[in-house]
Amino acid sequence: MTTTKTLSTLAGMHRDNVAPGKLIENRTVYASDLAELSVYDTYESAKRVLLEADELLYCGMMTGRKIMHGKGGYSTEFLPHESFVIAPNSFVEIDFPDATQDTPTTCMTLEIPRETLKKLTDQFNLQQAMPKELGEWAPQVNQMHLAHTEATQQLLERIVHSFVCKEDDRDLVLTFGVNELIARMLRHESRTFLLNCVSEDPTKSGLTQAVAHIEANLARPLDVDGLARLACMSRSKLYSQFRNTLGCSPVEFQQRRRLEKACSMIRSGVQSITAVSYDLGFSNPSHFSRRFHQMYGMTPREFAARFH
Repeated sequence: MTTTKTLSTLAGMHRDNVAPGKLIENRTVYASDLAELSVYDTYESAKRVLLEADELLYCGMMTGRKIMHGKGGYSTEFLPHESFVIAPNSFVEIDFPDATQDTPTTCMTLEIPRETLKKLTDQFNLQQAMPKELGEWAPQVNQMHLAHTEATQQLLERIVHSFVCKEDDRDLVLTFGVNELIARMLRHESRTFLLNCVSEDPTKSGLTQAVAHIEANLARPLDVDGLARLACMSRSKLYSQFRNTLGCSPVEFQQRRRLEKACSMIRSGVQSITAVSYDLGFSNPSHFSRRFHQMYGMTPREFAARFH
């Protein structure tokens, strides 16, 4: 069985096989009927390079870093092991501060048609409907930037590997991979939507009351029976609503929110990693480090070194 290579290694293999036609955003298209996979290589420093998206555009860094500029003065650093999603009919401007011919900046993108997004959304509404108080799943993924999980990183590696290495089943790999990416984006949007509901009206539904309680008590052990009573539903219904809407159990949701919060705290650099671990309720820094590595594929110290 072939071992899937890292995105950094795949970027090198890709560049070995492609003669650049230009030094900034040299694009190579690996075509498919379902979605368009492209790899962009940049070999010299540049600023404010325009990238427009007609359809939803999913971006993943392979090597180097970019500075992404959006509407309203939005600006953020974009690094490997992160996802950046550009909404349909939108754009970003990109800086390439470190790109050189010896150390090019390489990024992969997946352009996902609206029809593909809508088809999977319709499946979600049929098979995993949200609580009626919260409406339906909607294919309205906005601009999004986050440190993605190790599972998402492995998924991207598998997709790119299948095309760079010209595997026979690459179209099938892309079909399953794009569907999983869309599902992950919808789950992320549902978490964001629920957290917004919590901030506006935590009593909107039993699920929002449960999420509000978890969010307000991230550092405390979770009493699932007490959470079910707070949400006015049975334990089994509570688990069902969490699974259908968020794709995880209440305990797993709390763990994910702790680690997402940890990313923000570490990135700010205000507190030490040890202080972050205790503030978020982890029993000790070693336990925190193991959990962080399981989710993001790197230790908290490795994550912090990217920013400080």
